Amino acid sequence: MHWSLYLLGGLVVILAIILCFLRQILAAMGLHRHYTIPSFDLKGRRALVVCTNHNRLDPRNQDTGAFGSEFTVPYYAFINAGMDVDMASPKGGEIPVQPPSWSWPLSCEDDRRFMADKDAMAKLKNSIKISDVRPEDYDVIFMAGGWGAAYDLMQSEELADLVTRANAQGKILGSVCHGALGLCSAKGTDGQPLVQGRRVTGVTNNQINTFGIAVTPKHPEEELKKAGAIYECQHGRLDPFMTHTSIDGNLITGQNQNSGYETAHRILEKLATQRNV
Repeated sequence: MHWSLYLLGGLVVILAIILCFLRQILAAMGLHRHYTIPSFDLKGRRALVVCTNHNRLDPRNQDTGAFGSEFTVPYYAFINAGMDVDMASPKGGEIPVQPPSWSWPLSCEDDRRFMADKDAMAKLKNSIKISDVRPEDYDVIFMAGGWGAAYDLMQSEELADLVTRANAQGKILGSVCHGALGLCSAKGTDGQPLVQGRRVTGVTNNQINTFGIAVTPKHPEEELKKAGAIYECQHGRLDPFMTHTSIDGNLITGQNQNSGYETAHRILEKLATQRNV
């Protein structure tokens, strides 16, 4: 009896230690690994961050939306560089946030900064409708992921048209994770799929299966390959945390929720070499 009490007490202590250091444990495994973006002075340049409007993980009837760090990290990378940043969505209005992504232990510093930022939160609650966006007003069109994006980014004719026109104007097109679906219905200047023959990335089928969300209607790895893309990614023992950024001309894409820092960095790096017109 005494040994069972000691065992139970030991398990409680171990559980308490794990919970206390869970954020650090996840960071050590690769979640939101520290990444320093160098300083850029890009005042006068503008970025549009596109997110989903879809808030239910069908058919489970579970809350979903955009994954916090997939839009907050690029948002502040652009803001810190002196850029003006707007937010948009297929329908406009409120952008839902995938609940666990803004909660302990998954939230990151930029998530907490965003939640305390009245201007940023106003943009999240009142996003611009994609059909009202003019690509000539922006230097960067960036598409964030989250499970909700599987339901409306690739399916939006207006987003496909925006991305098609932005590409024709030489704008930088970026994405992370499921955000890559926003590239899949767009066309290149030759009328063929925009991503055809180009190196791009997005969340892998293996990662989707690991998180148990194969019920979603569109999977980036599958859709990018169907569109003729040269799909790139990284795999590893801790696969859900593997990150990769692909760069192919004006297409700069990140593999998953851990790719936002490097993807935003490479976008800023590319933008810094372009003449402001």
